[in-house]
Amino acid sequence: MKKVDASSIKKKTIIDQIVKIVFLAITILCASVIIFIVSFILIKGITPFVHRYEIDGQFYSVNFFRFLGGTTWYQYPNLYSIGFIVINTIYVTFLSLLIAVPISVLTALFISKIAPKKIGKFLNTIIEILASIPSIIYGLFGAGVITLLVKDTASLFHYQSAGGVSTLASVLVLAMMIIPTITMLSITAIQSVKDDLIKGSLALGASQTQTNFKLVLTSAKSGIFSGIILGVGRALGEATAVSMVAGNADVGPTFNLFDTTRTLTTTMLQGFQETTGLNYDIRFSVGVVLIVIILGTNIILNIAKKKIGRGVLE
Repeated sequence: MKKVDASSIKKKTIIDQIVKIVFLAITILCASVIIFIVSFILIKGITPFVHRYEIDGQFYSVNFFRFLGGTTWYQYPNLYSIGFIVINTIYVTFLSLLIAVPISVLTALFISKIAPKKIGKFLNTIIEILASIPSIIYGLFGAGVITLLVKDTASLFHYQSAGGVSTLASVLVLAMMIIPTITMLSITAIQSVKDDLIKGSLALGASQTQTNFKLVLTSAKSGIFSGIILGVGRALGEATAVSMVAGNADVGPTFNLFDTTRTLTTTMLQGFQETTGLNYDIRFSVGVVLIVIILGTNIILNIAKKKIGRGVLE
């Protein structure tokens, strides 16, 4: 029997402790950066409500409740309101999910369980490429192609759109952007379903289609929902592409698909021409609201995900 060297054990213990300290330091550093960023945005975001800004010789501060509940982005001297922008953001995100989720899940099912392996691998590569395309490329495609299609569609219904820049164009661009994300995670979830379950279902007389829809998708619900959560996060946080097709309406909310719209992210993006003043600081206030919405949405969706996962296990 080989004798254990005490010095060797001590050396390994020291190495383990060093590794733990290094990982702890990295974790603290990452957490500190996140806390610093959130704190900076929060402090800057609160400033418009407590600081008085000089406008045309008069001093004003933004009314917090009017800011959250107003229907006009800027109306002097009432200043800024984002109530309708919040509604527009949620509306556009919801519609994009209605389009993206069914397409993503069915595409993932086809790639994972229906398509031949070579075709499945090829399509999987395409999905990965689409997921890595920068937002600006989607925005250019939306501005050059989708807006024209929306404009032509609006004319069929005898409705005049602003050159195709509209809610519908924003929804379609967002749907295109989140489809690859949801599809990739759905593929992973579907592929994790055990083959024994599938073989057992087929052995009991179920068809391949019944097995795919009633067993595979049901078993992969939790993973698919994770993809949806990431898709929601990207849809809520996307700014560049949407700003090229939204139109930035100053009043709202609007539920007409052919009207221009304004989201929280596009409002933030198009307001940083200056580096001081109310028009600059108010963008951080919009950012705080966006952070709260994203956190709230993620909490709600994660609770729903746990319930869905529990239901599958039961």
